[in-house]
Amino acid sequence: MGDLHNKHIVLGVSGGIACYKSAELVRRLMEQGATVDVVMTESACKFVTPVTFQALSGRPVYIDPWDNRAPNNMVHINLSRNADLVLIAPATANIIAKLANGMADDLLTTLCLASTKPLLIAPAMNREMWQAPATVRNIAQLKTDGIQILGPGTGEQACGETGDGRMLEPHELVGAVCAQFQAKTMQGLKILLTAGPTCEPIDPVRVITNRSSGKTGYALAQAAHEAGAQVTLISGPTNLPCPHGVTRLSVQTAQQMHSAVMKHANDSDIFIGVAAVADWRVANASSEKLKKTDGHPPHLEFVMNPDILAEVASLANGPWCVGFAAETSLAAKELQSKRQRKGVPILVANLAQQVMDTDHTTIHLVDETGMTALGTGHKLDVARQLMTEIVKRYRQHQA
Repeated sequence: MGDLHNKHIVLGVSGGIACYKSAELVRRLMEQGATVDVVMTESACKFVTPVTFQALSGRPVYIDPWDNRAPNNMVHINLSRNADLVLIAPATANIIAKLANGMADDLLTTLCLASTKPLLIAPAMNREMWQAPATVRNIAQLKTDGIQILGPGTGEQACGETGDGRMLEPHELVGAVCAQFQAKTMQGLKILLTAGPTCEPIDPVRVITNRSSGKTGYALAQAAHEAGAQVTLISGPTNLPCPHGVTRLSVQTAQQMHSAVMKHANDSDIFIGVAAVADWRVANASSEKLKKTDGHPPHLEFVMNPDILAEVASLANGPWCVGFAAETSLAAKELQSKRQRKGVPILVANLAQQVMDTDHTTIHLVDETGMTALGTGHKLDVARQLMTEIVKRYRQHQA
């Protein structure tokens, strides 16, 4: 069952080239279980036809404020009352200006003015239009009015220029919509997480790493953001997109991860060490590619990497800490010893051979009272359960 099961979303599509992304957005919202009603401006119809959105959503597309398909001829009222959320993507400079000034001269703006439901907009325009004083004023007014601004992103634009103004990608917008319906139990907290593997160089070509995909850490970062936290994610190499609203800092080695964590630790309320950090690194790594000239493997010397979790936990005024242990067996006594050695109140344990590079997990909580099974399921669902447990214990600790 998707995160948007039984949710009714009104998607407003205004006239910009990013309309093509809105087609995929409809599909992704529906994959999460949402019912999607699409409202288009006349300009939007110049880029993508209503037939496209009708085929994807399986529902009528609305354009005309005088649409008489509604029995009471008040389609703007009916759509706004039935919706759980209104999302405008793309939101052009024109539609932003209209919303900021309370105009209602087409179906989409009339619907928005009549709605009391959460309104999210995803700006999409040329970088100069985004930076124009009028747009800056209009965005500030929308924020004051409680409208959530999603993006924009930065990158190459249809005009050939590069800069701010790109509409966020569909998966980012879906993440923001899903987050809207999660309880904000971590509002005001600063969360620091690590995720993914580290890569320790042998030479410029070869590295020592592990099978961690980063999926658990990224799921936890998303769950923390959904719960209202300000999240900084320090990530080793992964192929995962950064969750919307999360600040990601990318590193390669354990020493780089250690430096990044220590830089941010004292400014965080909670630290969650999820990354599969290499215990050792190669002391005699070569600056040149090693050759197999004599037929013998190279002699590698290893030294210990810093214990990031233990070091953060030992800080005098550091954050409240949660550790992760990916093991091949769950021996309660050994896990309890590891928790005490790290100096953390909670250790989250799972079986590495079952969870690495998969979308599902089973986790156990180890604390001073013993080991307790917490949950089994999709990593994001389990991450949300874990965040609920973490914030409850953090609040108890602070009381």
